[in-house]
Amino acid sequence: MDFKHQEATARGIKIFIEENGKEIARAYLYIFNNDLHKEPFGYMEDVLVDENMRGHGIGSQIINEVISEAKKQGCYKLICTSRHAKENVHKLYEKLGFKNHGLEFRLDF
Repeated sequence: MDFKHQEATARGIKIFIEENGKEIARAYLYIFNNDLHKEPFGYMEDVLVDENMRGHGIGSQIINEVISEAKKQGCYKLICTSRHAKENVHKLYEKLGFKNHGLEFRLDF
């Protein structure tokens, strides 16, 4: 079997909130294209809110901004992953419209 490789490109956008010059929340939106759809899809990664700022709606705000940017970029879907133990995060994602759609499998190197 002869494997061929063709480079595919992706773009990343860091979305963050600063307060008094300090980053208090961030998320990354990666935009991918593949051969299955003409529109790109978005992948949300590394969502983080400073521990001292949690519980004030900042997580919802940053995720909503990622959703808005993914729509602006023409994405047909936005996906994200979360560890099993992060039940509060799962509830937040579901509250914001995400559906539990499958499993994530990981191979660490």
